[in-house]
Amino acid sequence: MTSSSRPYLLRGLYEWLLDNHLTPHVIIAADLPGVEVPREQVQEGQLVLNISDTATRGLEISNEALTFSARFGGVPRQLYIPMEAVVAIYARENGAGMVFGQEPGVEEALEEEEASSESPSAASEEAPASASRQASHLKVVK
Repeated sequence: MTSSSRPYLLRGLYEWLLDNHLTPHVIIAADLPGVEVPREQVQEGQLVLNISDTATRGLEISNEALTFSARFGGVPRQLYIPMEAVVAIYARENGAGMVFGQEPGVEEALEEEEASSESPSAASEEAPASASRQASHLKVVK
C-alpha cells in the first residue's frame, strides 16, 4: 500500500498560500478518533482553524498528523489532528485551496481502530453511532 498523499498536498498548499500572502485555514473532522482540539469550538462535527504562522506556535505537518499550539479565548492549547481528519485547506481571503477526498484504505483503517478499542459488548451497543459516522455530513465552510 502506498502512503497517503494528503500530508504532501497539505504541506505544498500551506507553503503556496503563505508565499502568496494568504491566510491558510483548515477544516477538521473533529469527531474522528485521535483528534485533540478544543471541543467547545466544534460545530456540527467540524472545526475551522487558522494555521498561519501568526496564529500558531510550533506548527508541524508530519505524515501522521498536524500539530501545533494556539490560543483559544486567551488560553494556550496544544492541538493534535491526525492527517485523515484534515478535510480541506483554503485561503481565508479568496477560498483558494483544496478539499481532500477519501483515500483508499482510510475508512477500513478507522473501522479497525474503532473495533480494536471497543469491547464486544460496547461494540454492539454503539453500532448505530458508528454507522452514523460513516454517512458524512461534512460541508465546506468559507
